Amino acid sequence: MWLATVANIDWPSRPGLTAAQQRSELLVHLDTAAERRLNAVVLQVRPTADALWPSPYEPWAECLTGTQGRDPGWDPLGTAVAEAHARDLQLHAWFNPYRVANHTDPARLTASHPARRHPEWVLPYGGKLYYDPGLPEVRRFVQDAMLDAVRRYDIDAVHWDDYFYPYPVAGQAFADDETYARHGGDFPDKASWRRHNTDLLVSEMSARIKAAKPDVAFGVSPFGVWRNRATDPEGSNTNAGVQTYDDLYADTRKWVREGWLDHVVPQLYWHIGLPAADYAELLPWWDETVRGTGVGLYVGEALHKAGDPAQPAAWQDPGELSRHLELAKGYAGVGGHCFFSAKEVARDRIGAMAAVVADHYPTRVRPPG
Repeated sequence: MWLATVANIDWPSRPGLTAAQQRSELLVHLDTAAERRLNAVVLQVRPTADALWPSPYEPWAECLTGTQGRDPGWDPLGTAVAEAHARDLQLHAWFNPYRVANHTDPARLTASHPARRHPEWVLPYGGKLYYDPGLPEVRRFVQDAMLDAVRRYDIDAVHWDDYFYPYPVAGQAFADDETYARHGGDFPDKASWRRHNTDLLVSEMSARIKAAKPDVAFGVSPFGVWRNRATDPEGSNTNAGVQTYDDLYADTRKWVREGWLDHVVPQLYWHIGLPAADYAELLPWWDETVRGTGVGLYVGEALHKAGDPAQPAAWQDPGELSRHLELAKGYAGVGGHCFFSAKEVARDRIGAMAAVVADHYPTRVRPPG
């Protein structure tokens, strides 16, 4: 399961809890994962260019104390690794490479924040602040910041989610013209250059993880549609509004084919039969994508939609997610599933998670890899 910390989605339940309260809540989440017969927890440890460990590169995370840079009085990542392993759970450290803040005011960042020391690294877009992926010094810095955790802790994997270049916002342009003018001369267009920048982030990080700790896996959890078939005949039979290749400048299929990833966790957050993005269409597409590559495939599942009254009728059926796992049994490339998110695994509004466990997890299985 994913355990999200940005904006206190899952944990801590609110900023400003004592160290003991934070630790107690974390252990409850880990206990819940074990009770649900899961075998890995994907903990978000770098939510907004800040850290859930004492990092020499970035400030303490705001989600802990409510004040970015304030020492919470304990080491959440170190504790999470030890306590997960004590429960036979893998601990995957989840990092967001480029998101700096969910607002556009650099003055709200702690005074020592790298984004304030290097304002030339930062671009506002869509009401948020981002590091500019086109700057080589930015790519090196964010890799260094993440590798600090790899070197210092016995994590089982590095995990990235779906945020590379930001999701498009209507009527707004990501203002990297100056960066493109300086660094994009060898490319036919800005889109190709942006994809190359993301390729570099992934390929370089892959090599650096293997050089630092060969046993640490590297996984990425992209938005579930690489390209629609109408855009590219090799794309999926979907009509999604976002395509990672075109809109996020993330050629996720290439990363699998190049072997830069140990596993991929596409977010197939749609129900079976949805016309625009049918789970039953995307599952075989991803199975085919990993075939023969040696890259593991774990499917991201939208547990958060189960029982949400704003979702279509399919998500009001407690058996929808269990049917996803039943369908996946027919595809040899699928090695497992990852559920968003931890508080939903615990709350389980309509019993969808309980159905998954009853139908598919009669016993705990060994961790991935």
